[in-house]
Amino acid sequence: MKRKAAVAGIFYPANPHELRKMVSRMVPQQIRKESAVCIVSPHAGFVYSGSVAGAVISTVNIPETCILIGPGHRHHESHFPLMSHGIWETPMGDVPVASGLAGSILKDSSLVVEDAAAHASEHSLEVQLPFLLYFQGKLRIVPLLVAYHADYEELEEIGTTLAHAVKRSGENVLIVASTDMSHYVTAEVAKFKDSMAIDRILDLDPRGLHDVVRAEDISMCGYQATTAALCAAKMLGARRGDLIKYQNSGDITGDNREVVGYAGIKIARE
Repeated sequence: MKRKAAVAGIFYPANPHELRKMVSRMVPQQIRKESAVCIVSPHAGFVYSGSVAGAVISTVNIPETCILIGPGHRHHESHFPLMSHGIWETPMGDVPVASGLAGSILKDSSLVVEDAAAHASEHSLEVQLPFLLYFQGKLRIVPLLVAYHADYEELEEIGTTLAHAVKRSGENVLIVASTDMSHYVTAEVAKFKDSMAIDRILDLDPRGLHDVVRAEDISMCGYQATTAALCAAKMLGARRGDLIKYQNSGDITGDNREVVGYAGIKIARE
């Protein structure tokens, strides 16, 4: 099964040479890299959020296997649709699904459902691939979406499932949580509200993140996916969170009246 690149030519260039050139401009050169358990990376069009994604991904030694978890922006019946086998096509090359690890996750959780169709037109995971491929040509992925109606207990269970599957695999696995921050508020409001969510992530506090987003009405589209990723990261020994870069769309357009916020965060064991 092949999953076609759904937003090539829209969110990022469809031409391989142009895409690689664009990514290279958004990736800091000669930067110190370290191993990480998890990163939080945005998923807007590259012209808006690509420099944030490039900044955080460039600080990490990207392993061959990554679990990508992000929000499903379109309605799908299952809370946690997963694609457990096949290939994701990208302008920079095909990316196979890590079927062994994906199958382990699918087997261990009654919440996770095989649903490749849910991934067909969703962009939140796809836009991570060019940056990951830039550093890891042998990339394999486990793509998992999270529905908006998932509750905290389900997210905690998913995080536990991911952590157990990674431990059993014995592989070096990076979890990539895909999310944008506040949507269509002023730059001032975005910075204020986003800082509350970012602080909870840096404190490795998944429950705190979940609750502050809901209590403060922060329009962070992937907070549930990030909550699950934080739960997994803590079980995998994460002890430190670092904010690598934060900006908003107004920094690109010059219009600060209605912006979308973007954060790149690295979560490591030491």
